[in-house]
Amino acid sequence: MIMAAADDRKSTRLHEDIPQSKWPIVYSSDYNIGFLGLEKLHPFDSGKWGKVFRYLKESGLLKDDDVVTPVEATEEDLLMVHSSGYLNSLKWSMVVAGITEVPPVALLPNFIVQRKLLKPLRLQTGGTVMAGKLATERGWALNIGGGFHHCSAERGGGFCAYADITLSIKFLFERMEGISKAMIVDLDAHQGNGHERDFINDSRVYIMDVYNRYIYPHDSYAKGAIRRKVELQAYTEDDRYLSLVRKNLEKALEEFNPDIIVYNAGTDVLEGDPLGALSISPEGIVQRDQLVFELARGKGRPRQIPILMVTSGGYQKRTAQIIADSIKNLIAKGLISHQAAAVETEI
Repeated sequence: MIMAAADDRKSTRLHEDIPQSKWPIVYSSDYNIGFLGLEKLHPFDSGKWGKVFRYLKESGLLKDDDVVTPVEATEEDLLMVHSSGYLNSLKWSMVVAGITEVPPVALLPNFIVQRKLLKPLRLQTGGTVMAGKLATERGWALNIGGGFHHCSAERGGGFCAYADITLSIKFLFERMEGISKAMIVDLDAHQGNGHERDFINDSRVYIMDVYNRYIYPHDSYAKGAIRRKVELQAYTEDDRYLSLVRKNLEKALEEFNPDIIVYNAGTDVLEGDPLGALSISPEGIVQRDQLVFELARGKGRPRQIPILMVTSGGYQKRTAQIIADSIKNLIAKGLISHQAAAVETEI
C-alpha cells in the first residue's frame, strides 16, 4: 500500500482519506456551469459532466452516495503551481473572458465570475488532485471533469483557468511516498501545452501527446516537453488513430516506467466535433479508452500502473453518453472495479 509521506507541509483537504465504500470516481453537480446563458456562447457543453453522471446512474452502475464529493482547491492549494500574480489576474473579469473565450464575461462583476464560473473550475481542479491520490490507493480513479490541459502555471487559455493536471502530479510527488515518476497520456484532439510548459525541464514526467497538428494552440515552445509526439492529419479515422495510439503508448511504456499515468481522455476527437476536426467514431473512443487501460493495467502486463483519468474536451452533446458508455465498457472488461486491490509500489 502506498502511504502518504510524513512532512510538515501545510494541511490540505485534497488528500484526505476516502472511505473504501466509495468508488474512486469524483464528481459533484456543482461542476456544471450555467449563468445567464453566457455559457452557451462557447461550444463547450458546460453541463457535460452532469450528463455523464446521470447516464451512469440510469444504467444502474452508480448511486449518488457511491461517488467521492470533491473539495474546492483553495488559493493555498493552487499556489503549489500558480503564482500569486496569475491568481490575482483572475480577479479581473476581462482576463477570465479571454481564458474562457466568452467575451461578454468581461462585462460581469468579478464576484459573479468567481462564483458562477471559476468556482466550478476550482472544484474540478480539487477533484483531479483527489483522484490522483485515489488512483495510487485503488489502482485507478476517474474525475468526471478536469483535464484543463491548456493552463500552465503562469497563463490560462482554451477554457482552462487552473492547471489541474500539473497540480495533481505535484501533490503526488510531494505528498505520496513511492510516487516519483509520472506519465501524461494526452489524447485530447488539442495539444496539451499547459502541462507541457510546466514540466518542460522535469525529467520525472514523461509526456505522450497525440493531437491534430492543424488546430489550436500551435505552441512550438511547449512541444519541447513532449517525449512521444504524434501529430495527426485532420479527419484521421479509427483504424489509423487506434494503431498510432497503441504503437506509441507501447513504446512509451518501454522507454519510461511511471509510478502513475495521468490519462487526459478528451472526446473532441469524435467525428463532427467543431473544434477537434478528427473523425473518430463513438466506438473508436470506447476502444481507445479500453486500450489505454489495458496497457496500463491489463492482465498479463509486467506491472499494474495506477491510472488517473480526466475527461477534458468534447464539444458535442453526444459526448457525455460516449464517456458513460466507455466507463461501462471498462467495468464490463474488468479493467476497473469498485473493490480494486491495493497498489503495491517499490519504495
